[in-house]
Amino acid sequence: MKGRLTQALLIGFVLSLAILPAIVPVEAQRRGAPADPPNPFAGNGQAIAQGEQVYNQNCTSCHGPNGGAGEIGPEIIHNLSVPLRGELTDNQILEVIRNGEPGTVMPAWKGKLGDDDILKIGAFLHSLRGTAIDNPLAGNVAHGEETFWGKGQCGSCHMLGGRGGLRGPDLTNIAGERKSNLIIDALTKPNHRVYGDGGVHLRALPAMDTYDAIHVTLSNGRTVDGVLLNQDSYSLQLMGDDNELHLLDRSQVKAVANKPPLMPTDYDKRLTKEEFADLMAFLTRQGRKAPAAVSSPRNADPD
Repeated sequence: MKGRLTQALLIGFVLSLAILPAIVPVEAQRRGAPADPPNPFAGNGQAIAQGEQVYNQNCTSCHGPNGGAGEIGPEIIHNLSVPLRGELTDNQILEVIRNGEPGTVMPAWKGKLGDDDILKIGAFLHSLRGTAIDNPLAGNVAHGEETFWGKGQCGSCHMLGGRGGLRGPDLTNIAGERKSNLIIDALTKPNHRVYGDGGVHLRALPAMDTYDAIHVTLSNGRTVDGVLLNQDSYSLQLMGDDNELHLLDRSQVKAVANKPPLMPTDYDKRLTKEEFADLMAFLTRQGRKAPAAVSSPRNADPD
């Protein structure tokens, strides 16, 4: 019995040595050790765009566009040899870019790219990981708001801050829920879809399957046009073009026909380059940041 106890204590001691290197940095951080230096280009729309260009020139052949995996490399947005989201910090990602990943085909880019270019790649990747409110795009926000309610006619379908139409999603917290690149996709790409927190990247994007525009013909000859909200075997519910909610009994419906989507996907052509950039600057600031995580009393530092 004594021998078994001694063996158990020895195993416990060895295990404690094994996990100590992982614990020490965490404890050091809790005790006030200096945090990793921030990326000076984080949140800088111009630098993020330049980082995207450098990434496209050097990284897409392995890791795919927007870090969505390629023929050789894994998804950067999710993993880089090990799972990324929530596990490697931005600075750890930068270290992998600079120094490579031993035992893999990931080369060291230090010396091949300037450090500013590497930092801009990091800012671009960070923008893909975070929501727009954390990475707002550069532009004239006031002019973007004018474009939203004016030339862009976004408010004719979308509610924002209690004002606007009801035929499209409420955009009051759009920047707190979506990434900047996905907001751009919704305005410029016919085929797009947002999954969960927007972190999933697909090589082929299916068409949106919500807010379908329909034309309903009733048995009495009356017609109703609007956006389909819900349907079942007994009824149809749609938000009409008159911004009124219509609840239709199936027995009253003679025919239902799909219409072209109401949401334009060519805003980059409808608006000037400046107008589109300013609209994005406005939209990527509409929302609230997620509250910071609060440590539970069990995990709180007793000091």
